[in-house]
Amino acid sequence: MRSTFLAKAAAVGMALLATSACGADTGKAAAARTADEVKAEVAERLGVKVEDIQPSPLPGVYEVVSGTDVGYVSEDGRYYIDGDIFDMQTKDNLTEGRRTAGRAALLKDIKDSDAIVFAPGQVRYTLDVFTDIDCTYCRRLHSQIDQYNSLGIKVRYLMYPRSGPGTPAWQQAQAVWCSADRKDALTRAKRGERIAAKACKDPVAQHYALGEELGVRGTPGIFTEQGEYISGYLPPAKMLQHLESLGDKG
Repeated sequence: MRSTFLAKAAAVGMALLATSACGADTGKAAAARTADEVKAEVAERLGVKVEDIQPSPLPGVYEVVSGTDVGYVSEDGRYYIDGDIFDMQTKDNLTEGRRTAGRAALLKDIKDSDAIVFAPGQVRYTLDVFTDIDCTYCRRLHSQIDQYNSLGIKVRYLMYPRSGPGTPAWQQAQAVWCSADRKDALTRAKRGERIAAKACKDPVAQHYALGEELGVRGTPGIFTEQGEYISGYLPPAKMLQHLESLGDKG
C-alpha cells in the first residue's frame, strides 16, 4: 500500500516538474500557478481525484492524499517529502489529522450488518475493531467484552486474519461469519474452539482489504468513530478514559 502511494506521489512530482519545465520561459508566472490549476493539471495527467492534491500549510508545497496516506510535493515537482508536518505553535501533527480524516471517511460507510457487533443498551462510544481469532491480545479484549459494553462501549468486529488468505485463521474467520450465531461462534473461536460451518458469501476479504487500506499494523486494530487509530489493546477502564479524553480535545 505504501509503495503504491510513493509511486503515485512520484508520478505527481514528475507531472508537476514537466509542466514547470514547459513553462520555464514564463519565469515567475509558472511558479505562481494557483492551487486549482495544479489540481486540474494533475487530475488530467494522472486520472486522480481533484481532492487528492491541495496546498499544504507550507508555501510552495502541495499535499498529496491517497486514502489514508499523505505526502508532500514541491510546486516544481522536484522534491517529495515523506513525513509528518507539525505546527510548532499548537504542537498539532497536521499530517496525522489528515490521515484521521481519511480513515473516518473510509469507516463511515460500515453498517452494523457488515460486522459482528457486541453492543450495550445505551451506546456512548463505538469502536471498529479489526481482529484476528488467534491473536493473544484480541482474545484478551474479547474476554472482557462485557466490561467494555457495561461502560457504554460498542464493539464492531471486522475480520483481519494476519496470516492472509487461505490460511487456517482465514478459514476460521470465514466459518465464524457463516455460523448461524456469529457472536457465539466468535466467542468460542477466541477460546480456542474450532468452528465448523457451511460455506457462505462472507466479507472476510473485504474486511482484510479495508484494514490494509486503513493501515492496520497489528491486531487488534482499533478505530474510533472520528478515525483515530488505536494500535493495540487497552483494558476497558483505560479505553473509556482514552475515549473521554478525545471528547475533551474536541
